Amino acid sequence: MVLEWNDVVLYPAGNPAQQLNYEAKLLMPEGWKFGTSLPIENQSGNQVAFRLISLDMLVDSPVITGEFYRAIDLTPAGEPIHHEIDMVADSEAALNMSPENQKQMTNLVAESGKLFGARHYRDYHFLFTLSDHVAHFGLEHHESNDSRLPERTLLQPGSGMMLGSLLAHEFVHSWNGKFRRPADLTVSYFEAPMETDLLWVYEGLTDYLGPMLAARSGLVTPEQYHEYLASIAASLGPGRPGRTWRPLLDTAVGEPVIAYGRAGWLNWRRGVDYYEEGDLLWLEVATIIHRETKGQKSIDDFCQAFHGGPNNGADVKTYTFDELVSALNAIAPYDWAGFFHTRLDSTSADAPVGGIENGGWKVMFNAEPTKLPGRRGNATDVYSIGLQIGSDGVVGDSTVGGPAFEAGISSGMKIVGVNSRVYTEDVLADAIKAAKDSSQPISRSEERRVGKECRSRW
Repeated sequence: MVLEWNDVVLYPAGNPAQQLNYEAKLLMPEGWKFGTSLPIENQSGNQVAFRLISLDMLVDSPVITGEFYRAIDLTPAGEPIHHEIDMVADSEAALNMSPENQKQMTNLVAESGKLFGARHYRDYHFLFTLSDHVAHFGLEHHESNDSRLPERTLLQPGSGMMLGSLLAHEFVHSWNGKFRRPADLTVSYFEAPMETDLLWVYEGLTDYLGPMLAARSGLVTPEQYHEYLASIAASLGPGRPGRTWRPLLDTAVGEPVIAYGRAGWLNWRRGVDYYEEGDLLWLEVATIIHRETKGQKSIDDFCQAFHGGPNNGADVKTYTFDELVSALNAIAPYDWAGFFHTRLDSTSADAPVGGIENGGWKVMFNAEPTKLPGRRGNATDVYSIGLQIGSDGVVGDSTVGGPAFEAGISSGMKIVGVNSRVYTEDVLADAIKAAKDSSQPISRSEERRVGKECRSRW
C-alpha cells in the first residue's frame, strides 16, 4: 500500500497548512513493514505513531508499506546526512537490487551533493514501489519521493536506465521544485489555484538535471545519455507539428487542462512539452554559460548559487522570472531574458537543438530504431509512417501531415492487419523495411469504433 495522507486527511478551512499540526498513527496488517521520511514517535508491533508535524509536511511525506519490504543504506562515505531507499514489492524476489545498482544509487547521492553544494532536508528516503498493480509514475517530496515501476524492474538488464530516468528526476526536485519554487506555484492552502507559467523551470530544469546526474553516477552510460537527448530532439521536431501554432510557454500555462486531457493527437495539440523540451532548453543554457565564460563557469556554478544555502530542513525559497534571470546573469552575463522569451514563444517547426550543436553534436535520422528502456512508442513507426501504435495495434497518435494520416488513419483506430497478415509489431516493422525499396503502398486492415458499432475495412 502507498499511503498519501491527502487522500485521508480532513482539515479546517481558512487555515494555512503549515499552521495546522497533526499526530498521525498508522495501523498495518500483521508482519508488514514500512518506509517513510516522517519522524517516528514510537512503534509497537504493527502500529506506528509519528511525531507532531505540520499539515503541509504530513501531506509531503507519504508512507509505503507491505509484506515484502527492504531498506538499503545509500549514504556515501563521509556524508553526514542519511540517505536510504525503501522498497516494497509484489514479491520478495523483486526486491533484489544488484550491488551495481546500489553503488550507482549511492553515486547519485554523492553527485547531487557536488552539483548543488547543499542539502535541504533532515534525511532522504527514496520510496520505491515495485508492482504491476499500481499506476507507474513518480512524485516529488522534500525529504522523499514516491516512485513506482513494474515489479521486475530491478531484475531487468536495463534497470539502471529505469532508475536513472525516474528516481534521479524526483530526487532533483528536492532542490528544484520543493526548495526553490516559483512564487506563483507556492500557495498556503491546498485548494488554492496555482499559476503554472514557470513549469519550464520547475519541471524542465529538473528533467535536464536528473538524467545528467544519472549519467554522472553511472546509472546510464554516455551512449544512452546521448541517445536520450537525440530521441527528445527527434520527437520535438517533424514528429510534433503542433509546434507551428502552440509555443512552449503555452504548454506550461495550459497544464491544468492539457495534462489530463483525452488521449490522441498529441503531436498536434502538444502535451506537457515543458518536460522534455526543458532538457534541450537547459542544455543550451549550460552550453551558453560555458561559452560566455570561456569554460570558467558551468551549470554546476548556477545550481550551487541558485539552489544552495544553509540546510534549514524542508524549507521553501521562492523566485520569479526576473530573479531567475538575475541569478543566471550573476554566473554568466548574457541576454537571458531575451533568450528565454525567444525559446518560450517560438512557433518554429524545428526542435531547439542549439545545446546539442553547441556541444559539437548533430541529430541524424537513420534506419536504426532507438533502444532506450522505458521510452514510450515505437520510433520506427513515428518517424517513418507517422504512427504511434501500441502492442495491441491501437493507434495512440497519428502525426498530422504524415503518410498514415494522409491515408486516413487516425488516433483511436486499431490496426488489425498489414499486407494481408494479422498485425504484430514485427509484421509492421517488416512491411516498413520492405517499402523502402518498393513502389507499392503498405495495405492495412483497420477497425473503427462508432458508438457500440464496430466497422472494419481494408
